[in-house]
Amino acid sequence: MIDRSRRAEYQARDDMDALRAKRAAFVVSDERIYLDGNSLGVPTRAALSAARVAAEQEWSDGLIASWNDADWIGLPSRLGDRIGALLGAAPGQTLVADSISVNLFKLLSGALALRPGRSTVLSTRENFPTDLYVAQGLEAMVGTGRCRLRTAPQEAFAVDRIDALLDDDVAVLMLTEVDFRTGARLDLERITARAHDCGALVLWDLAHSAGALPVALDASGADMAVGCGYKFLGGGPGAPAFLYLAERHHAAFRQPLTGWMGHARPFEFEPDYAPAPGIERFLAGTPPILACRALEGALDVFDDVDMVAVHEKSLALADAFVELVESSSACAALELVTPRAPAERGSQLAFRHPHAWPLTRALAAAGVVGDFRAPDLLRLGITPLYLRFVDIFDAACRLEDVLASERYLEPGFALRARVT
Repeated sequence: MIDRSRRAEYQARDDMDALRAKRAAFVVSDERIYLDGNSLGVPTRAALSAARVAAEQEWSDGLIASWNDADWIGLPSRLGDRIGALLGAAPGQTLVADSISVNLFKLLSGALALRPGRSTVLSTRENFPTDLYVAQGLEAMVGTGRCRLRTAPQEAFAVDRIDALLDDDVAVLMLTEVDFRTGARLDLERITARAHDCGALVLWDLAHSAGALPVALDASGADMAVGCGYKFLGGGPGAPAFLYLAERHHAAFRQPLTGWMGHARPFEFEPDYAPAPGIERFLAGTPPILACRALEGALDVFDDVDMVAVHEKSLALADAFVELVESSSACAALELVTPRAPAERGSQLAFRHPHAWPLTRALAAAGVVGDFRAPDLLRLGITPLYLRFVDIFDAACRLEDVLASERYLEPGFALRARVT
């Protein structure tokens, strides 16, 4: 059993934590331990304030003048550069717009055109479904002669095995850096280099990386990337996504959704399309201003943060949780499926359990919010900017209590919700 007297050790670690002051920036409760920031991030006070200002002042009072006076028109590029800085991208290569699905469509379409004579989009079989669905939809639209999705198991994309998958028909390697189920992390830099050696482009999904891990898009030579604003970045439910395209591809890249905001001169209302000269050509429709302003406020918490330090704390929190769980006989049925090696995992833990769904529900009733991933995974997100070591200790103790009491077997916890 977990030695409850050890809580003071975890409090002492919090006292020495260089990031401990960041917790005050978030709207968090000492009673509820939120381990689902990799699904929906906790709001910061700055994000809520920015949304109120946007609604109550810029919209209510400024009205249409706020497109200029509050620089609404510059939000997509301004936010893109701020997110790009967290991802190791120089300014002018990252843009906030639309959703991951829409941005994937834009980038996949354009990338295939950059590799004439090739048609394969190569991905992991376990990739997030929307990534696969978008590729399947594009294949159905343009035909297999121009786009053909091919998948292989996640383990086949290890650096020492991936060459067997790369042939001269692979146009785009479409991968998620951190697996949404297990938290396993692919080697972005070395896989990108392998793909380039065979003439393929690489499109990275950073939904579970942005705001959680140090990423070096420019230094790694990455071609393209997408990600969302509502997970670790904390932009709120439905926050707009972002896309990255390396500057070396801008001139030749044609995106298919040639909307008016991506025009070189959108307010001249010309009948024929002319693309904006840089990353702004990836805009299509009018940006969601209230959502963008909330995301802008959320990004303030990262202004003075070293992402390497964030990830180091994430690893330490996760290691502490695993050590506690594995010290408890009541938790013996939990099987850790997240890799143990620090370089091979993102900012989450996933445990296999035969009753993972009711266990997740019972744990939430005990004040620890994680989530479930089918068919049998309890997934716990680690968000270091507000999570404390005592939170990790208390969460492990509550998990032990739920398992030891078999509270998760109560009938009410077996009911399935529409959103999990």
